[in-house]
Amino acid sequence: MFKPSRDQARQLFFDTWRKYRQREILSGIEDVALEVILQHPEYHGILDDADRYLDKDYSPEMGDTNPFLHMSMHVAIKEQLSINQPTGICQRFARLQEISGNEHAAAHQVMECLAEMIWQAQRNQSAPDAIIYFECLDRQLGSMN
Repeated sequence: MFKPSRDQARQLFFDTWRKYRQREILSGIEDVALEVILQHPEYHGILDDADRYLDKDYSPEMGDTNPFLHMSMHVAIKEQLSINQPTGICQRFARLQEISGNEHAAAHQVMECLAEMIWQAQRNQSAPDAIIYFECLDRQLGSMN
């Protein structure tokens, strides 16, 4: 599993974007990152300016969306789906995708639940709990039916 530091995660996106634009060969994780980058053209300008954005702080309290966190969560979800971990994530994702009709929209719904699980783990100083994750996903599915 890919568990980078904040700076490593950001550098992955900057390097991937640079390599893609220069038509260089990408590694496996860079292929995944590129897929996410291409789904988010609103972040391409940021990725073109590593000097300005590598160390930028994003404050949710000020309404800032952290593009690196957002793209990293997409990568994490793709990793989960590639190995069906936690077990059952693929089934729930497929159902969300079927209902929404859109893979990216389904990923954003999963992202909300992944964020909730991580927040709960941080708040409780505990390991991430797949039950919390799946309860949230099941609520998402229930509200869509």
